[in-house]
Amino acid sequence: MGIPVIDLANALQPGSPGSAQAAQALRAAATDSGFFYVRNHGVPPELVARQFALAERLLTLPVATRAALSIRNSPTSRGFEALGAQTLDASARPDLKESFYCGMAYPDDHPYVRAGYQTYGHNQWPAEVPEAPALCEAYIQAMLALSRRLMQLLALSLALPEDYFDATSESPMLTLRMLRYPPHPADADERTFGAGAHTDWGALTILAQDSHGGLQVQTPAGDWIEATPMEGTFVVNLGDMIPRWTNGLYHSNPHRVRNHRSSGAPRYAIPFFYEPDYLARIEPVPGTVAPGETPRFAPCTAGEHLREMYQKTYAAQATAA
Repeated sequence: MGIPVIDLANALQPGSPGSAQAAQALRAAATDSGFFYVRNHGVPPELVARQFALAERLLTLPVATRAALSIRNSPTSRGFEALGAQTLDASARPDLKESFYCGMAYPDDHPYVRAGYQTYGHNQWPAEVPEAPALCEAYIQAMLALSRRLMQLLALSLALPEDYFDATSESPMLTLRMLRYPPHPADADERTFGAGAHTDWGALTILAQDSHGGLQVQTPAGDWIEATPMEGTFVVNLGDMIPRWTNGLYHSNPHRVRNHRSSGAPRYAIPFFYEPDYLARIEPVPGTVAPGETPRFAPCTAGEHLREMYQKTYAAQATAA
């Protein structure tokens, strides 16, 4: 079975006539692999094309420029990440990808910025690309609007009021990442990936991928299937917060990347990671825990969940090393 396509043409606004059908399709995907495409999503193709052009410009800047703006110099993990700096699958080799991270431009006097909460704070921008902040902010706002609508459809899919999750999106944690995958080495072994197998940690990931493919999704049966690029669509997947919010009813499945382009050109991808407000409560929503049943996950805040995932991941990497 392939990855389903959900058409949002008549479901982009609260109360839209196609909302119930879209929510039903979302539930089917969420109880399977947790992956689906969305089409007619309301994001102009020109905006996506500009973001890909920006990704190529940023990720081909001189190495010295990118090193000076490394995420290692940023308390909010914003900026450039070098090739091989991340290992998403502790049993595989370092990932063959490089990237640039940025996020919502919250003001200095925002209480979460003052508190030093993760992802709330300043971005790092290269002076050589002065248009980058405005372009990224426009893309972030478009992705945030789509994320909020998908969370409303998620609520409907769980037989909850459409606005059930709205209050958790007052000051969301947002990360926009632009990725460049170099050609896959001809002599690479089976432990070499552009991005090793992993699940995402947050609530939603909305991925724009170029036309060259390489994303693979693991089905509940354990098979790996291609998330083949489809023009005019995004690939959406549920992150680990959603099983926690639904008591395991909805799934967050592993995925991985190999740049298998025969022409030897790089692959570009732009994932947007949506996570709710840092202090949002993540606990089973009504209807997901049967009477007398013990919830599968301990309740926590969104911020606590992310800290837990960071600790698990980096502990696993340290053990593997």
